[in-house]
Amino acid sequence: MLDLADRKGGDVSDEIKVLHGELERLREDIARPLKPIEQVQVARHPQRPYTLDYIERCFTDWVELHGDRGFRDDEAIVGGWARLNGETVMVIGHQKGRDMKENLLRNFGMPHPEGYRKALRLMRQAEKFGRTVITLIDTPGAYPGIGAEERGQAEAIAMNLREMGRLRTPLISAIIGEGGSGGALALGVTDRILMFEHAIYSVISPEGCAAILWRSAEYREQATEALRLTSRDLLKLGIADEVVAEPLGGAHEDWDAMAAGLRDALLRHLADVRGHGIEELIERRRAKFEAMGAWRQADQHPQG
Repeated sequence: MLDLADRKGGDVSDEIKVLHGELERLREDIARPLKPIEQVQVARHPQRPYTLDYIERCFTDWVELHGDRGFRDDEAIVGGWARLNGETVMVIGHQKGRDMKENLLRNFGMPHPEGYRKALRLMRQAEKFGRTVITLIDTPGAYPGIGAEERGQAEAIAMNLREMGRLRTPLISAIIGEGGSGGALALGVTDRILMFEHAIYSVISPEGCAAILWRSAEYREQATEALRLTSRDLLKLGIADEVVAEPLGGAHEDWDAMAAGLRDALLRHLADVRGHGIEELIERRRAKFEAMGAWRQADQHPQG
């Protein structure tokens, strides 16, 4: 329209104003409280910023470290030293790809066991130097392939859970997109758990849950409702400590604004965890995870 107006010498400012108004109304309508299944779709949006995008915008002096010192370097997990507002921290996170070539390199953000072993190696390095560990979680889940299972996928995840529970240094995690199953939890046993507004965190994907409970992925919307995987649900359940607001339309609409929100939240929680002694932090960490979940004892019927 602007191009046509330039060529013809007409004034289309009124029409532009009307269109801008309609666009804003549309954006506000899109930004209404999303249904859980819609939130899953936003969390998986291919244009959302990934771990390396946040590292570039939130941190300085990034030095990536590679390898698990046992098998190979898993590109689905990135990690290394960086500075946050001048303080040296260890940053570790899942990394997805933007195109097919990069997704094959990153294995679609699904780590092998060596990825989790690399993460644990870096956490222990941070512990050695008394530095805070920050993890950015964004994965559909750990890779379930035969090779990964042969190399001890379950053991690698279990080892991370145990060791993070007793790591003698502060730990902060942020779920920036998908938080899928044990593949996410292996970076998530932390003193503070932040969740982006449209991120999800669940023991299983909606499709996997539907396939198990209803024998059909067509029931994924019902599964999504039942899983209580949204940031609002997890904040209410006491699993997430803070929900970081996303720009109108989602994180993919404004990478810089989302990074600024993450940086501010990290700085707040970093200052808070630094105010506690390490023994107190570990005790609180354990109590936090032991308190998760709801329990109901079944009635016992007398035998006879």
